[in-house]
Amino acid sequence: MVDPDSTRALRPLRRPSLPGGRTLLRAGLVAALLGLAAAVLHTPTGCPAVTGSTPSPDRAPAATDGQMPVPGTGPTEAGDRSGPSSGPVPLPLPSGSVGVPVRLAEPAALAVVRPGARVDLLAAPPGEAGAEAILLAAGALVLDVLGGGATDGSAALYLALRPDQAQRAVGLPEGSRFAIVVRG
Repeated sequence: MVDPDSTRALRPLRRPSLPGGRTLLRAGLVAALLGLAAAVLHTPTGCPAVTGSTPSPDRAPAATDGQMPVPGTGPTEAGDRSGPSSGPVPLPLPSGSVGVPVRLAEPAALAVVRPGARVDLLAAPPGEAGAEAILLAAGALVLDVLGGGATDGSAALYLALRPDQAQRAVGLPEGSRFAIVVRG
């Protein structure tokens, strides 16, 4: 006696066919449009256009192992910048100077500094409360203010210093606090 359900269950199933050309074309177009939409949604609103070959200060090479960055060797694309793109334009690095990014102990000071200003750069050694600040550079040219409105500690000044001043600034021990005095 043969069970009719068991004979039906033992029949081979029909293998599903692959999608046709139109279906693949539609799926490809939908994937491309979704990718484009994701790219547009993740683009920062204040993203500046890449216009020239001037190195971006926030992409300047960092000094490592006591070596100073060489001016003009950083990438040439514009980096992510905080704030509106219609703000002050960064100044080019003067010849004979070295660009040094400096994070200030009091980031609120960045609100009063603009590119082209002259500042005195001071440093206080780490762990010495009430210690007298050391003058590292007098009349340093401010090239750019990076992330002036940022509250995450990423805000910095990009200063043009003489090579000896830059060597002293980057040679300070970790934890040194930097401050500026704005000149009139």
